[in-house]
Amino acid sequence: MNKPAGETPAPPAPPAKEGPAKAAKESNGTQLVREIMSGNAMISVLAVVVALVIGGILIAVTDPRVTTAFGYFFGDPSATFKAIWASVSDAYGALLRGATYDPNARTWQGRLGIFETLTFATPLILSGLAVTLAFRVGLFNIGAKGQIILGATFAGVVGFLIELPPGIHLIAVILAGALGGALWGGIAGFLKARTGAHEVIVTIMLNYIAVSLVLYLLKNQLRDPNSSNPISPRMHESAMFPLLLGPNFRVHAGLILAVLAVIGVSWLLNRSTMGFEFRAIGANPRAARTAGMNVSRGYITVMLISGALAGLAGVTQLAGTEKILDADIAGSIGFDAITVALLGRSKPWGTFFAAILFGAFKAGGTSMAVNADVSIDIVAVVQSLIVLFIAAPPLIRSIFRIKAVSREGVAA
Repeated sequence: MNKPAGETPAPPAPPAKEGPAKAAKESNGTQLVREIMSGNAMISVLAVVVALVIGGILIAVTDPRVTTAFGYFFGDPSATFKAIWASVSDAYGALLRGATYDPNARTWQGRLGIFETLTFATPLILSGLAVTLAFRVGLFNIGAKGQIILGATFAGVVGFLIELPPGIHLIAVILAGALGGALWGGIAGFLKARTGAHEVIVTIMLNYIAVSLVLYLLKNQLRDPNSSNPISPRMHESAMFPLLLGPNFRVHAGLILAVLAVIGVSWLLNRSTMGFEFRAIGANPRAARTAGMNVSRGYITVMLISGALAGLAGVTQLAGTEKILDADIAGSIGFDAITVALLGRSKPWGTFFAAILFGAFKAGGTSMAVNADVSIDIVAVVQSLIVLFIAAPPLIRSIFRIKAVSREGVAA
């Protein structure tokens, strides 16, 4: 049938789509998988994997068995690969057994390395939370070391110079340590809020001051008269954390304090009004100020809490593990806390599990050095590589060919 003149023909119908609902479902599924694979948690896991692989390569190339086998690689290539596998598996196997369970150890202390892992992880959990909390407000707390030292110093003064009834004495030590760390962290927060001084510079300088201050005190007022070294007297028994599994294991009740701190910080950030203000200030200080939030007060408050958490780490070191105050009471915990917070992606429970991992590195590193004849410095190399890859997510994505997912559409 002919169409009337002047009538515009209808456009051709578009080709039928095969299962629009199905296509949308597949698209949603693909985006979800990509979101999971490219998310922060997966990037952290892959960063650890890559660091362990590189650490394995370093173990292999420095093993005499591998270099000997490589000398006749073209004659018997399988011998080289077997030597590489034996070298890496022996090292990482010893590390894993030392950090968890070693059935070949002669004593129960040696067999149950998991408790040594928890002992090393305890101060890392608390100091990592200190760095994590500051991160969420946009502050980079490099001063955990100084706050640990001041917390341990305040706790030590109460712990070995004052006599109190059991129970009350330990509570007083905990409160004193939190106060010492809070005061040291509060200095950086106050200077940031009132003068705009950069917290990185301030906290680094406070670290040096804390080390020199405690060394001065240990050489004078706090020195043990029975020792020629600059150390304090031993803590009173009533001021120490009780051991959770008896005298054969070092794990102590400070671990319970650390877990409670994780729960508390998680509630603070996610459930409280103060935590909402912290996150708002960290996201955009100008917008938070426009919304009526006191940004300066937020900086001071968060550094007080952050310092208190690091001070509690010092308490667990002194009253739980070391029992005696010296200038090296913080060790490398202050800087390891930064790595733990980065690996945990500035989330309380992420920080908790990252601290457990680093505690395992410390506990298993000794076993690896003794049983596999591998330098414990490899552990430090692996930890440093983890920081490198955590700080460069695009590098991890390029290695594993993971696409960064847009936050639009399904992801949003």
